[in-house]
Amino acid sequence: MSKQIDLACAFFRVGLFGFGGGPTMIPLVHKEVVDNYKWMDDDEFSNVLAIGNTLPGPIATKMAGYIGYKVGGILGCINAVITTIIPLIIVMIAGLGLLNEYRDKPWVSGMAHGVLPVVTWMMAKLSYDFFMKGYKALGSIATLLGSLATFVLISLFNVHPGLIVGAVILAVLFKPTPNAGKDVGQIATDKKES
Repeated sequence: MSKQIDLACAFFRVGLFGFGGGPTMIPLVHKEVVDNYKWMDDDEFSNVLAIGNTLPGPIATKMAGYIGYKVGGILGCINAVITTIIPLIIVMIAGLGLLNEYRDKPWVSGMAHGVLPVVTWMMAKLSYDFFMKGYKALGSIATLLGSLATFVLISLFNVHPGLIVGAVILAVLFKPTPNAGKDVGQIATDKKES
């Protein structure tokens, strides 16, 4: 039961403070799942994020569903998804009513604009962390070229990020490996000779 309470608390905070929608919730999910509760490490979180981006639907609920299931089974999945969307529903109903009533007031636009630098920093920090993971795994040239190619495809050609992630996953899956078809003894012999 303790895990279910932890899941509810973690994803309620994500839903409550995830101003700006799904992509801005990713750093909050990372903070709860990797840093606070240590249900995943950075690599597993990156994999969940990558696969989640290839699937249709909001990223926050997809991640909540998967992480909830990993931590607490079917009940954990339901728990995490519901506690992610409840604050959103409440804020949408209450917030939109207030915003419509006071939308011409300067404090309303100030509030919306004031949160943008915080969200920008959260996204920049997450991007930097992912870039450094890529640098450690692939090296500087491959990471820079991959980042630049992704930037061009998304910004200039308006390619959906999910298609790019899916293409990379397929490329890695079908990439021939140097040791394919060899047994463990042959691989060890090859390493000794080199």
